[in-house]
Amino acid sequence: MLGTRTDVLHKFVEWVRNDPKSIFWLAGMAGTGKTSISVSLCRMLQGDSDVLLGGTFFCSRTVSDEARADVRRILPTLAALLAERSPAFAVELAAELKPSSGGAAYKPASEQIGPLLQRPLTALASEYRPVVFVIDALDECNNERELSELLKVIATFTSSARVKFILTSRPETHILGSPISDRTQNEILQLHLIEPLEVTKDISLYIDRTFHQHPLAGSGAWYSDANVRALATLSNGLFIFASTAVAYILDSETEEDRTDRLQTALSAMKDSKVATGPLDDVYELVLTRASNKAKVEPRELVKTHEVLACILAARMPLSVNALAQLLRRKTDVVRASLRRLRAVVHVSDVLDEPNLRTLHASFGDYLFERAALGVRIDRSLGEDALARGCLQLMTARLHFNVAQSRSSYEPNASVKPDCISLSLEYACLQWIYHTSGLPETWILDVEIQDNFAPRLLFWLEVMSVLGQVRRAPAMLLLAAATVCNEVHVRGITHSPRRLGQFNYHNFFAMLPLLWHRPERRLSEVQRTSTFLLSRLPRRTPWCIRNFPRSAAGSSPPKLRVSIVTADGS
Repeated sequence: MLGTRTDVLHKFVEWVRNDPKSIFWLAGMAGTGKTSISVSLCRMLQGDSDVLLGGTFFCSRTVSDEARADVRRILPTLAALLAERSPAFAVELAAELKPSSGGAAYKPASEQIGPLLQRPLTALASEYRPVVFVIDALDECNNERELSELLKVIATFTSSARVKFILTSRPETHILGSPISDRTQNEILQLHLIEPLEVTKDISLYIDRTFHQHPLAGSGAWYSDANVRALATLSNGLFIFASTAVAYILDSETEEDRTDRLQTALSAMKDSKVATGPLDDVYELVLTRASNKAKVEPRELVKTHEVLACILAARMPLSVNALAQLLRRKTDVVRASLRRLRAVVHVSDVLDEPNLRTLHASFGDYLFERAALGVRIDRSLGEDALARGCLQLMTARLHFNVAQSRSSYEPNASVKPDCISLSLEYACLQWIYHTSGLPETWILDVEIQDNFAPRLLFWLEVMSVLGQVRRAPAMLLLAAATVCNEVHVRGITHSPRRLGQFNYHNFFAMLPLLWHRPERRLSEVQRTSTFLLSRLPRRTPWCIRNFPRSAAGSSPPKLRVSIVTADGS
């Protein structure tokens, strides 16, 4: 918010312009406002004509987007963003990424840094402005070994251009042990060690302005300066505490209700002492209110817990509608559950907007590990609900020509067709990962055997349309390793490179059976395909005839296909 953390932001700007050091590490405990500072800083640098903001990367494990927690995505993203802002850099980068370069974007950081940044940056050697890269929330990355490697290459990075890296993270052990923690070489600021009075002043300003500017705040007579100061003091330096408490207080329609919630919040948290205590107290207050047995039926409470567990377990952002479809519930029922959680869950007014997420990653940690027994949720609850939901939704939605292609020769669209809903996309991409995450994976063996296996080809069609068919072999191998009964998925684990280019309907999805290792005898392929075909419903309007012989090591044999339509033509 404008007017807060001004001293910290000023320190950053002065460092960018005048300090010879190339790394600034902003460290801070969860909820101290690191990401908010990063966002404000990027806005300032973007508008500064004396600085070139090269690129930003905001790591996150809250948004359910695996790419945001993937260390190997960071340097390619920074390079791509700088290429958009500097034509000279873009030309050099393009030369480095010629086809013979071997795909630097998918290599470890030590092999990425040269072709993606170090060598292309020679084009900016005469650039008078410092080139700044911002990487936020490094502790949210999912691979500590690869993160350590990235920090090492950043710490040893040299360039003829004036390059500066601004990094933020919690002071985790593996980051503290990296070269960026060397104060003799790098600038380091620990947010949680800043003078408490300065932080409390900023939090007070944030609370007061948010209360005053809220559309339903009314006259403002329902709170006093003393209330704001008391709430800021209870925040104990944690901006996430303040933002969560404010969201809870303002989630009411009348001044009387807001006054009541404000007093409840102040009295419920007045004895907090431990560092994470204030934040936990807010979470407990919100969840206890949402679980009030006097106002919420037990069955509604079960549904609310399941919805919350699913949001925390989701592997990509979901919309309200998509979550409702996966849970086989009415959208209004899911919305009612989410309404009780608005202080801790971001919910869009647009039902199809895929942005359901908790406001902070620490909420999941609290709910799974530190919450009281009456509030705590088992981590497997969300995995189980989503695993079953994915399998049951695929059972209901997968069918012949699910993508509604007009021709076998029609290329896949560059965007997902409207007939593939977000819920079906999620189910097809994530079903096995939720299944493998269960403590007892065997409980879904029958579901996979009886419902998924007969629809294997229809699933492959969706994967092809989504441009994700190359993930199919690994997913099927994981399925074979996860379930007790392998449901005969091993025979189709080597997809052809061409399969992702066109939507071949489900009968062309049989091509992988003819494309894997040339040493496999055709008879083995026939046996696998015979099994798959035998599992398809009798009404399936197609058939495959005549598998011609092919010598081992030769090109894949041509496949003669006969199509029998529903009307018999």
